[in-house]
Amino acid sequence: MQNILRRVFSSILLITFALVGFSLPALSANEGDIVRGAQLYDKWFAVIKADKPDVTHPSWPASNTKKKGDVTWRCKSCHGWDYKGVDGAYGSGSYLTGIKGIDGMVGADLDAIIAILKDDTHQFADRMDDADFNDLALFVSKGQVDMSQYIDLKTKALKSGDATRGQQYFDTLCAQCHARDGTLPKDMDKSLGKQMGNPWEVMHKILNGQPAEQMPALRALDYQITLDLMAHLLTLPTEK
Repeated sequence: MQNILRRVFSSILLITFALVGFSLPALSANEGDIVRGAQLYDKWFAVIKADKPDVTHPSWPASNTKKKGDVTWRCKSCHGWDYKGVDGAYGSGSYLTGIKGIDGMVGADLDAIIAILKDDTHQFADRMDDADFNDLALFVSKGQVDMSQYIDLKTKALKSGDATRGQQYFDTLCAQCHARDGTLPKDMDKSLGKQMGNPWEVMHKILNGQPAEQMPALRALDYQITLDLMAHLLTLPTEK
C-alpha cells in the first residue's frame, strides 16, 4: 500500500510541476535504476544491506592517512560528490587522494564500466550482483550532473536559487522528516544548514535520495527546484 501511495504521490508531483510551468529534465526509461545507481555510488553496502567492509580498501592511497575503513570503499570517497575527483572539490581537504573523477565516463558503454568496477583496482567483483553493477554503471554513464553549472568550485556559492520558493518546497516536501529548521532526524550528524558546507553532497542527495532511507529522489523534477531548496537550506540553523 505504501508503494502504491508513493507512486501516486510522485505522479501528482510531476503533473503539478508541469502545470505550473516548470520544465522537466529529459527522462530515460530507467530513471529509477539510475537513482539506485547514484545511491550505490554514495554507499553501496547500505543499499544492498551488506556488512560494512572492516578494512581499508587496498587501493586507497597511502598518502591519505585521514580516512580508513569502510568509508574508503565508497565510490564518492575517491571520485567526489561532484564526480570530478582531484579536479573538483576533492582536489584538497581530508578526501584528497589524487584520483581522477568519473566525469570522463559520461556516455561510456555499460559493459566497459562494469569491467572497471570488477578489476583489481576496484575489487567489487564479488561484492555486488548483476543488477547492482548495471545500476551503478547506468549512473556513471547516463546519470551524472555537471555540478559546475550550478555551484562555484572556489566559493561553494550557488549560481542560482530562490530561497523563498525553496522554503515552499521544503515545508511541503521535506519538513515532515527534517523539521522546518532542518535539524531532524536525530541521527543525522549535522543540521541541513551545516550540510550546505558541502553543497555537492547536498545536491547529489536531493536528486538521488539517501541510501537505505525513505528520502525521495527529486531527479525527475526540474533541477531549479533542487537549487531553490538548497538556497533555502542556506538560511537554516547550522547548529542542532
